[in-house]
Amino acid sequence: MNEEHKNNPLHGLKLQDILESLVNHYGFEELGKKIEIRCFLFDPSINSCLKFLRKTPWARTKVEDLYLTMIKKES
Repeated sequence: MNEEHKNNPLHGLKLQDILESLVNHYGFEELGKKIEIRCFLFDPSINSCLKFLRKTPWARTKVEDLYLTMIKKES
């Protein structure tokens, strides 16, 4: 691993993997409470959320931050 990615815990993870981990851990309802994003609250699916998150940097950042918080609590 090069120096640039050595300290990045998200390096090598796909957005889909991050989202699936969060959904498995929290469920869509709880995710919608933690991060108020329509795709989590109304007719949620992995695919619809991925489309939105790929186009919306601020939302993706919130999801990635929640994922990092989740893995820190588990370790």
